[in-house]
Amino acid sequence: MRRFVLSDSSPNRPLSIDPRSRRRNEFLTFLVLAFGIWPLLAVAVVGGYGFLVWMFQIVFGPPGPPGH
Repeated sequence: MRRFVLSDSSPNRPLSIDPRSRRRNEFLTFLVLAFGIWPLLAVAVVGGYGFLVWMFQIVFGPPGPPGH
């Protein structure tokens, strides 16, 4: 039975991946991040902030001086 040691997957060892394949993988990763994950994350953050403001105003009322 072979035990796996953390040093077996050292980042200093050269990878035997074709440079064209690696470039294609990095480009696809960029496209997924740039046009998929980051826009969805931005919409989620802005929507979450809007929801928090909305809930705050439901509980504590709209901003402004009291009595108006």
